Amino acid sequence: MFDPKALHKIGYGLYIITSKEGEKSNGQIANAVMQISAQPVIITVGIHKQNLTHEYITSSGHFVITVLEQETPFSLIQRFGFNSGRDIDKLAGVGHGWTGEQVPYITDHSLAYLAATIIQKVDAGTHTLFLGEVTEALILKEGAPMTYDYYHRVLKRGVPSTAPTFQFTEKKKGGQSMEKYICTVCGYVYDPEDGDPNNNISPGTPFSELPADWKCPVCGASKDKFEKES
Repeated sequence: MFDPKALHKIGYGLYIITSKEGEKSNGQIANAVMQISAQPVIITVGIHKQNLTHEYITSSGHFVITVLEQETPFSLIQRFGFNSGRDIDKLAGVGHGWTGEQVPYITDHSLAYLAATIIQKVDAGTHTLFLGEVTEALILKEGAPMTYDYYHRVLKRGVPSTAPTFQFTEKKKGGQSMEKYICTVCGYVYDPEDGDPNNNISPGTPFSELPADWKCPVCGASKDKFEKES
């Protein structure tokens, strides 16, 4: 027996991981972060191999973990978690500082940062575990850190498809009179029978009749990011 909901009971935080390649910098949201040892202080982070941040960490040998506060607005999480650094400059307009290795760390809605130098890489299938020795660590402000549980239970938001905890929404059993559409960014399924009441979309509204400016209620993706559920 395998119930994927059991995985939701594992505790996680929500962080921004940044790195660089030459003069270029990038960052992404991650939840797979853990301290491994105390002497020396070793931390590890899991990064999807397709992500630009993965390329930068591999190239530079450095990464920074920024700890987000619980009050972090979804707009900041969306910027770093649901966009690609190949398309936008994620740090543009976002408060940040620089470590001694000239790797950026985020200062907006941040409690602390930890900078690390890679000492080992572990292949984990779709992801790489980067183990790094901490070279800098600083408290930026006091407050409660954002947790993965709070993000899902209170903010009721989803995760990008490259997140290690990503799971496609299970299909409901039984026949459906109208076709469902799935968000290719976060896996949210628009079910016409349910509609989207929080955004004034009444139950029974087909996907084709949704307003052109309607967006995914989980990650904010536009309609053109949806595909018919097979």
